[in-house]
Amino acid sequence: MNPLPRLPYSGAVDADGHVLEAPDLWERYLEPKYRDRALRICSDERGLEYLEIDGRKSKLLRNGFPTGLGFMDRLAGIVYEREPRTGIPYVDMAPLGAMDPKERIQRLDLENIARTILYPTLSILWIAECPDEALTQAYVRAYNRWIVDFCADSEGRLVPVAQLSLGDPEAAEAELRRAAADGVAGVWAPTFSWTRKPVAHPEHHRVFAAAEELGLPFGIHPCFEPKWCAPGRYGEYTNSAHAFFLNVTAPDAVRHAFTSFFEYGVFDRFPALKLVVLEAGAGWIGYWLDRMDAVWESIQGRNVRERLEEKPSVYFRRQCWISGDPDESSLAPVISAVGADRFFWASDFPHPDHPPEYVPNLEKLIEALPEPERAGVLGANALAVYGLS
Repeated sequence: MNPLPRLPYSGAVDADGHVLEAPDLWERYLEPKYRDRALRICSDERGLEYLEIDGRKSKLLRNGFPTGLGFMDRLAGIVYEREPRTGIPYVDMAPLGAMDPKERIQRLDLENIARTILYPTLSILWIAECPDEALTQAYVRAYNRWIVDFCADSEGRLVPVAQLSLGDPEAAEAELRRAAADGVAGVWAPTFSWTRKPVAHPEHHRVFAAAEELGLPFGIHPCFEPKWCAPGRYGEYTNSAHAFFLNVTAPDAVRHAFTSFFEYGVFDRFPALKLVVLEAGAGWIGYWLDRMDAVWESIQGRNVRERLEEKPSVYFRRQCWISGDPDESSLAPVISAVGADRFFWASDFPHPDHPPEYVPNLEKLIEALPEPERAGVLGANALAVYGLS
C-alpha cells in the first residue's frame, strides 16, 4: 500500500523541492584549506542536535532544531523507519527521499512526479551566521559539488541548482561559471548579503551577466537572515517565541529582493536574464505588479522610468517566473489573470513549515485552472525555463 498520495496527472515537475544534506558533506567536499572549519551536526550535553559553524555552536540551529528539518511527512503521520540506524536523529528521522537519491526517485514514482528541482536545507540556514565571506564561498562551493553528485545518476529526474553568495560578486561569478560547467540547471542567491547591498545592486551585475550569457535562470530563495535584516517596528521581534509571525512574513524578504531588480533596471540591461521567484507563495504577484506599474507611472516612479523603458509588468511577463504553493486556495484566478506561462508549483518537501498534502492540493489547483493552462503550470513551464528536455 502506498501511504503517499498519487497525482492523477502526468508530467509534473516540482520546481522547489529540497534535500537534507549529508551530515558529513562539508568534511568530505570542502577544500583541504577549510576542512577543519567544516559545518557539522553535533549534539549537546542533553543529546539535542545543533549545527556547528566554523567551530561555534549555532545560535539559530540548536536545541534539537536540525532533527525536525525533515518532518513534513510526520505531520501526516507518515513515519519512514530508516535502517540501519546511525544514531544521528537528523539522519534517522529523515523521510523517504530526503537524503538518498535512489529513495527520492522512488518517492517521485510513488507520487507520479516526473522531476524535482532541488534546493538545500542546511545551506539556506547557516548563511545567516557566517559573516566570513571566504568561508561562505568555500561552504557554497562544497555544497554545489555535492548536489551535482547527488543528482548525477538520476537520468535527469533530480535537477541540481547551485547556491551563490553575493557577498563577493567576483567569487560568485566564478562559482556560477564553474557550477554551470559542472552541469547545474540554474543558480540561486539568498535574500541578503553581508555587504548589505540589495540583491539587484549594480555591484552584482557581473553575476547576472554571466547567468544571461550561460542561459542559467537566477533564483531568489528565502533563507535565515541576520537579526539586522529584521524590521524593527516592533522592537527585537526575532526569537522563537514569534516563530509564527516570522514564518508567515518571511516572504517579505523575497519580495524586497524581487523588487530591487526593477529599482536597478536589471531587465533592460540584461534582456535575456531569467529570474525565478521561489518559496514566497504566488497569490500576491497580481497586486504587486499592479502596484509597481502604478508607482512607475506616478511622479514617484520618475527615477525608475529612467532605468526601465517599460512598465514592470512587461518585464515580469518577459523575464520572470514564480512558484506557487499548492495550498494557495486563491491562486488559480491569479495565474489566469497574470499569465499561466509564468507559474510553477513547488512542494517544499521535506520542510514542515508547509502541510504534507501537496499532492492532493496540487490536484485541486490544476483542476481549478482552464484546460489550456494546466500542462504549463504542472510542469512544462519549468522544463522550458530550465532548458530540460
